Amino acid sequence: MFRETLLSLIAQAAERVLIATLYLQDDDAGREVLSALHAAKATRPALQVAVFVDWHRARRGLIGRVRSEGNASLYRETARRLGPGVPVYGVPVQTREMLGVMHLKGFIVDDTVLYSGASLNDVYLNWGERYRLDRYHLFHDRHLADSLAGMLLRVIRPNPAVHPLDADAAPRAASLRGPITKFRRILLKTRYHFAEGSIRSGEVGITPLLGLGSRDNELNALLLQLIHRAQDRLVLFTPYFNLPGPVRRAVDMKIRKRCKVTIVLGDKIANDFYIAPEEPFATIGALPYLYEGNLRRFCKTHQRAIERGLLNVHVWRHANHTFHLKGLLVDDDYALLTGHNINPRAWRLDLENALLIHDPHRTLLDQHQAELESFLTHTRRLDGYTAIETVDTYPAPVRRLLRRLGRTRMDRLLNQVL
Repeated sequence: MFRETLLSLIAQAAERVLIATLYLQDDDAGREVLSALHAAKATRPALQVAVFVDWHRARRGLIGRVRSEGNASLYRETARRLGPGVPVYGVPVQTREMLGVMHLKGFIVDDTVLYSGASLNDVYLNWGERYRLDRYHLFHDRHLADSLAGMLLRVIRPNPAVHPLDADAAPRAASLRGPITKFRRILLKTRYHFAEGSIRSGEVGITPLLGLGSRDNELNALLLQLIHRAQDRLVLFTPYFNLPGPVRRAVDMKIRKRCKVTIVLGDKIANDFYIAPEEPFATIGALPYLYEGNLRRFCKTHQRAIERGLLNVHVWRHANHTFHLKGLLVDDDYALLTGHNINPRAWRLDLENALLIHDPHRTLLDQHQAELESFLTHTRRLDGYTAIETVDTYPAPVRRLLRRLGRTRMDRLLNQVL
């Protein structure tokens, strides 16, 4: 559905197509989207088209694969073959990928915004037999589209640190250290522009938010405000169970105050870093087990709340598909759509955005409930921490690595940067 909707919007675009995503992958689905953008531009030369991806992610191959020039080679080859007109801009948030990436999301087509935490590759677009479960919301609103577009076109695109990756002469990363540092300072102070107004009957309020860094981060602050605001119901979606300290403490407090908390997350097998035991092991494959250990400790702390139904932890698993939900549902009147993983990396390092939906008239209540029920279809509710595997049951390479990390307390450090 995501793939068909995105391609249909691109094909019908009359004014603009602006895409912000972590990456546009050099695979079947990624090439299809890039070709669709070129086809739309060729049909309507006045159409404004631009793609914004993370600079570092685009210039390397996949983790664990043969070293390559990454997705940037696809952008250059496509531009040489089909001509200019669809620039793909590399956006560097930090001098190294490990220190932060451009994690903005949003597909802006004319007056429409398709918002999701998804990037563009075979799994997200369900090209083939596997899919990655995510959230997808479609908004038809000129003001929202203009707000998201303004950030990309007026703040990001003109900055000296940002360069087109489809050009043959891309600068070396080392030469961008100074511009990247200045760019980050600008991003730390940047906010989306939008007009505030009252919400009339039958309407909902939608507020775009931006977040970068651990201080004065309006998105992080809003996340905490929403959690603290919850009175009866809080639903939290996260693909990697590694809550930032402030979020963990806020959730703990909600449980103590007898607010019903539901957490929906993926099983370790549904994690995009998971490596099957029969496959060659790589260090990155320990991450799903590290997250599962975090979950086990959390559930042990709140065992009584689980037994009383105050805490409901639902673990998603569906065949060999993967899980990528993020965001919040708060009582019956607030929802947060975001690419923010609600983990320390997103909290401190990455450039993130989100859409806050305020629905005081409960216009979208049935829609949100249907969305939640669809996500719970392939989940199991944990009846306690003992339902989660321990290190002793893990494959031998994972056991050795986790025990070594635990002895040196490196597991705690990893939890702070992943």
